[in-house]
Amino acid sequence: MKARTVLKTLKTFGLSLPGTQPKSPWPGHDDVAVNNKTFTYLSISEKDEALRISVKLPVTGKDVLARVSGAVPTGYGLGKAGWVSVRFADGEDVPIDTVKRWMMESYRAQATKKLLKQLGAEQPWVQAGALPR
Repeated sequence: MKARTVLKTLKTFGLSLPGTQPKSPWPGHDDVAVNNKTFTYLSISEKDEALRISVKLPVTGKDVLARVSGAVPTGYGLGKAGWVSVRFADGEDVPIDTVKRWMMESYRAQATKKLLKQLGAEQPWVQAGALPR
């Protein structure tokens, strides 16, 4: 799947969560935030059309860094706070459900308890580990 199509799919997913809004602090970024706090950085490289994703993974971050090819601590000091960046070449098979789970972990790290409770009430299967619909 083309990187731009994947980016659109992931952004749509992120914006479906309670209290989220688009955020584009830098040219070329299509980020998603909750309470004005970014929980997913999404961009397409101008150089090679690669998809870049950065998420805050306080629970699984170390495992992702150890097991996912190309995963690196996010730059600008964010890696020290649990942020992980992954790059996917244009056309590369992106594990969409895995990335959505990373986005959910990042959302949980940034959202208020009220919004997390709202998500659980609207979609109780999320509390059991399923993805939102």
